[in-house]
Amino acid sequence: QVHLVESGGGLVQAGGSLRLSCAASGRTFSRSYMGWFRQAPGKDREFVAAITWIDITYYTDSVKGRFTISRDNAKNTLYLQMNSLKPEDTAVYYCAGRPSTSSSPYTGERHYNYWGQGTQVTVSS
Repeated sequence: QVHLVESGGGLVQAGGSLRLSCAASGRTFSRSYMGWFRQAPGKDREFVAAITWIDITYYTDSVKGRFTISRDNAKNTLYLQMNSLKPEDTAVYYCAGRPSTSSSPYTGERHYNYWGQGTQVTVSS
């Protein structure tokens, strides 16, 4: 079982930046496929970004050029650098993972086995 814990959320003004972190337990992180999802109030949870075990990345269109997903396998940590934040980025952000060395673009919740508890990001206008 892999345990994921997000941190780094908070309140920021539009145009600002935040970096989310997701600390993972276990010894399989380096060979795991990891992703970030978010859920805004009253909306379904949606895919934000994903990274494969060989650092191939995928993004939803609305965050391309503003968000960067990365990983540090030595620290068992996943990151999401968020720049040029907009009010519509306000949501609870979740990290997720699956034990996979695939390079396919896994954008659906059903593809992920492990989930964190979420961290709130609020962007004020």
